[in-house]
Amino acid sequence: MVPAINYWAVLLATASSMIVGSIWYSRRVFGTYWMKAVGHDEESMRTGAAFPLIITVVVSFITAWVLAGAADISWRFYNGSFFWNAVLTGIILWAGFTAARMITHDAFDRRPSGLTVLNLAHEFVTIVIMAIIIGVWPPAGA
Repeated sequence: MVPAINYWAVLLATASSMIVGSIWYSRRVFGTYWMKAVGHDEESMRTGAAFPLIITVVVSFITAWVLAGAADISWRFYNGSFFWNAVLTGIILWAGFTAARMITHDAFDRRPSGLTVLNLAHEFVTIVIMAIIIGVWPPAGA
């Protein structure tokens, strides 16, 4: 079975990831703490910024696409509301893959726990917003 995917919702969810990240890691929100925790300064942030942004767009698209497909599969299995299936699927995937793996890697990298919590919270907000967008605009027939 091939999941039905609304690619307009995936594109909007991808854009939402970029918006959330630009707000979350802005200096007025958590950017100053993040820069200090990872060892960046003003100069390091200016050089080579394009490549990480391109990677982020590609990875955000993949995340939104997988989430949309998983939400459709979940909805077809459980029935009910496509919206709530999308949101719950996003939270479960975040906990089982993003959070679990990030906690493991950060423990071995000996990253500060505050940085891990900051990044996990960012990923949670990003995934929930993506799931809301995907849930509001389900594929045809959902």
